[in-house]
Amino acid sequence: MTKIFKVDAFTDSPFSGSPAAVCLLTEAATDSWMQNIAREMNVSETAFLVRRDEEFDLRWFTPTVEIDLCGHATLASAHIVWEKGIFRPEQQIPFRTRSGLLIASRPGEWIELDFPSVGEVPLGEVPDFVGILGCPVVNVARNRFDYLVELRSADLVRTLRPDMQRLAQIPVRGVIVTSATGADPYDFVSRFFAPGSGIDEDPVTGSAHCFLGPYWADRLNKREFRAFQCSQRGGEVRVEVRGDRVILGGKAVTVMQGTLTV
Repeated sequence: MTKIFKVDAFTDSPFSGSPAAVCLLTEAATDSWMQNIAREMNVSETAFLVRRDEEFDLRWFTPTVEIDLCGHATLASAHIVWEKGIFRPEQQIPFRTRSGLLIASRPGEWIELDFPSVGEVPLGEVPDFVGILGCPVVNVARNRFDYLVELRSADLVRTLRPDMQRLAQIPVRGVIVTSATGADPYDFVSRFFAPGSGIDEDPVTGSAHCFLGPYWADRLNKREFRAFQCSQRGGEVRVEVRGDRVILGGKAVTVMQGTLTV
């Protein structure tokens, strides 16, 4: 029988952070079956793992599409692999994914994910973010997955109410909205909107920080950050930029486990 878990990632408190489902498979499943399970779980991402000796194949599905990179569901997957004793706490966990090899380790209380940096690409024609977001915009950038829109204050990011219908028409995975804080405890805040991928707002988006880290490294002249994604649930992400890699740090807690009957 197939085991499935629900994990709150980038938090150590249940009912906060970003919920992900983690499905442990004994063999590869069909795309349509995984998509149906992700739709049934109805969280922003469901992760599917198949063990291959000392590593795992890992894929991620939203309720509507498969995606190329996901941080919080990878964090949740690593948490389950260690919590259920599949790997020892001191063992690194290699994940083979559509974005290459990703490594999870646990040097202390925090799980660390070694992810690729996802840098800027030419903008091309820029959507009307002032109209879509309903506020002034400081800067717009994009990578191969998402747009990034910088606002002038953290308060604007926190109180933002974008036009979801217009956001859904933008042909990217999602739109990151961010601002530096200028004060402790966090260096920058963000939110992530992806109605075109079936998620109006993702609570905490690890993979967005593969763009946010390099973006703020260039502007704040530092390489290590405490970041906060200020969705309704909220969650903290530790970010370190190491050349062409980004190290994401977070905690996770299991809130549900069960067995699929189909």
